[in-house]
Amino acid sequence: MRYMIILRATDLPGTPPPADLMEAIAKLGEEATRSGALLDTAGLAPSSEGARITLAGGALNVMDGPFAEAKELISYSLFEVRSKEEAMEWTSRFLKVHRDHWKGWEGEADVLRVMGPEDFAAPE
Repeated sequence: MRYMIILRATDLPGTPPPADLMEAIAKLGEEATRSGALLDTAGLAPSSEGARITLAGGALNVMDGPFAEAKELISYSLFEVRSKEEAMEWTSRFLKVHRDHWKGWEGEADVLRVMGPEDFAAPE
């Protein structure tokens, strides 16, 4: 099963990410990649560099960022794992690395299953 993990920062300290945090993230990423679980990961630019396109009432509306949400999306990861619980374990470990290496950082992560063709099979 594939899971997309979307990370949001809810409170950022006034300092850049410490070097030991970046080292711990790299080490965890290497472990997840070696295990075959981590397929892709990347940081996301601030919403001020993005746009939101909505469809409502038959009309498209384009709004440039930044967006009003207090929580900023900061990265995503794509995992191939055996279960939701395994995806949650990798995600918990990633959040713990932040807790342990960047005092004051707070955030949250969504663990979402990526649907595949099997989810849309024709009824028999």
